[in-house]
Amino acid sequence: MVKGANVGLSALSENVGAVVVGLGWSSATGEGDADVSVLLLDADGKVRSDADFCFYNNPVAGDGSVHLLGKTPTADGSEDRISFDLDAVPPEVDKVVVAASRYGGARFGELDGLRLTLADSTGDALARFAVHDVEEVSALIFGELYRRAGEWKFRAVGQGYASGLAGLATDYGVDIDDDAETADGETAVAQAARAEAADEEAASARTAGTERAGTERAGTGRVGAEPEGSAPEVPVPDVEVPGGGSTAPSARVPAQSRDGHAVDRAATGPEPAKPGTAAAPADAPKSARRPRTAKKKVTLPRTAKKSLADNDTWRTARLFPGSALKSDRERETRATSVVLSVMAQVPEFGRRLTAAFGAPAGRMETFTEVTLPHGESPRRPDGVIRVERAGKLWTALVETKTNGNALKPDQVQAYMDIAARRGYEAVITLSNDVALEGSPLVDVRIDRRRKHKVALWHLSWAEVVHQAQMLIRHEGVGDAAHAWLLQELLHYLQHENSGCHGFQNMGAAWVPVRRGIDEETLCQGDARALEVIENWERLVRQVCLRLGGELGQKVLPVQRTRRGADPGARRTELADHLCEQGRLNAEIRIEGTPGVLGITADLRTGKLRTSIEVPAEGAGYPLARAKRLVRRLSDAPADLHIETLVDGRGPGPRGTLERLRPEPADILPKDGAQITGFRLSLFKGMGAGRGSAETGFIRSVDDAVDRFHAQVVAHVDAPVV
Repeated sequence: MVKGANVGLSALSENVGAVVVGLGWSSATGEGDADVSVLLLDADGKVRSDADFCFYNNPVAGDGSVHLLGKTPTADGSEDRISFDLDAVPPEVDKVVVAASRYGGARFGELDGLRLTLADSTGDALARFAVHDVEEVSALIFGELYRRAGEWKFRAVGQGYASGLAGLATDYGVDIDDDAETADGETAVAQAARAEAADEEAASARTAGTERAGTERAGTGRVGAEPEGSAPEVPVPDVEVPGGGSTAPSARVPAQSRDGHAVDRAATGPEPAKPGTAAAPADAPKSARRPRTAKKKVTLPRTAKKSLADNDTWRTARLFPGSALKSDRERETRATSVVLSVMAQVPEFGRRLTAAFGAPAGRMETFTEVTLPHGESPRRPDGVIRVERAGKLWTALVETKTNGNALKPDQVQAYMDIAARRGYEAVITLSNDVALEGSPLVDVRIDRRRKHKVALWHLSWAEVVHQAQMLIRHEGVGDAAHAWLLQELLHYLQHENSGCHGFQNMGAAWVPVRRGIDEETLCQGDARALEVIENWERLVRQVCLRLGGELGQKVLPVQRTRRGADPGARRTELADHLCEQGRLNAEIRIEGTPGVLGITADLRTGKLRTSIEVPAEGAGYPLARAKRLVRRLSDAPADLHIETLVDGRGPGPRGTLERLRPEPADILPKDGAQITGFRLSLFKGMGAGRGSAETGFIRSVDDAVDRFHAQVVAHVDAPVV
């Protein structure tokens, strides 16, 4: 599609009761990112209340009809996906705007391959819109869904805002005026404007000779459209705030920090002025408040209560015990029943797992061991998920595998055929394997003659654990009972006997490939090298899921490839590099860190290297920078390797932290060359086995990443004292 074009969804597909919108971009460093937001607008083009603004701190809106699904790795990077249950959008909502904003003085012109994709409930692509000419904007409307003559249509917008999130919010009726504040505290919208203004000032201060546009602090600053008049006040319910009192009516926009989180600090910097008015003087710092949704969410306490047991041999009674399981069949049956029952009882969890598959936001019921006719031999899928919304049913068959058991193509094919005949919407496979784009876990035949289409989706047990962790440890659920249910589910899935531990085997090709590299007999084009590359990619994605669930942050693999590159060709090229160099390489980006975390497994030396490059920021002489870095790493391991990065020459002097602590000057270039940054690295022995045992390769990668993040990455962005 081109900018300004529109199309009726019914003309694109019959399965448009629910759609998924994806927003994607890439950057040369792999670190560029933006925050996605959705606004639900009434007939006047304004939000009705704060509940109509959907963002990272309020990922569900419109009575559950809009759901931010988070980032999903793709062949050439990642994309943010948003699920829309269009049949459930409140009738008062005429238009849904899909937007994104950047922070810390960043602009969309610094990103490549900006695009929006639209898919139906079966996953089939319906439309694609590439966005161009957005160099100087920090907020961007990608597109909008709107009602017209009883049907939903989509319009490609591509409209930018130089004034960022505040300008976009103002256009749609969000009040950022000081008059909307009470004496007890400022609105989150004002916090957002303050934080954004402060970030803009900091960015300008860092860039000598850069002039900022005059509209950056006044008006909406819309790019590509004439500015509209000021929006009328939209009445919304008061929202309780900590410390008593309430905010004045306003729809709330989250304050943003450089890592995309809500700002949890006293806002500083001058207020953005209205057009034609003078800027107000900076206020005194106020108590920091994090924007929150109207209903408080429940998370688990960070520290457990003291146990009443006499000693450690007393085992806590569990809702889902795992110790008595003896066979794979028992594990599959128990795991299916446990997960499906919790999905039905905890709406946030059930919706989180099914929204990306086109399921509506409605009442969910789940079933196990259902017998369905199929020729002369009836079939019994492991489970059935059924969701009802406004009299319509959405149904998915579930096939589950545990331990190292692989999905069976004939079973999945039978369930696809049954679903097509019975008018079901999807088949969901659930196993320890991790699906890769362009490399399906099972090949199934699709009968194109059938009018009804069935979507085939896959979930890894690692993804199920990740979503449960995000809800009960970071984002919260509706009540304490739901939090307890999710905790019991997590305990079961992580039990050593459950068989639901995620990707746990590097495959049959692992040992021959290692031997071939060691003996220098592995040749380019060997299919076994490609298998190792695919399993390495699965392992890295699982590391991201596990680490993201523990930290409550976005953790994603970095793909430094051309946008639109064929994933099969990319993996073949990596397999050839493995044969030539004997190394597996990966990079992951952890939200809020100053660089990307590199992982290198050298199969020749049997060593794992975890590393990160941090910029040499701050004023002062080179020696002062070196001393600051050493002080910041005061609690890091003594065997941490520090390497100076020199402008135009790459690596410079290097040494271990143990040697540099008494003599930081040893890391400075002798010729006075300009220091651009430092590379921090830890090395450890690599596990040899292909599995996840204590001495296995998978366990060694997990341990290396955990150690490096906890002992190095967590300190590199800490304040220096």
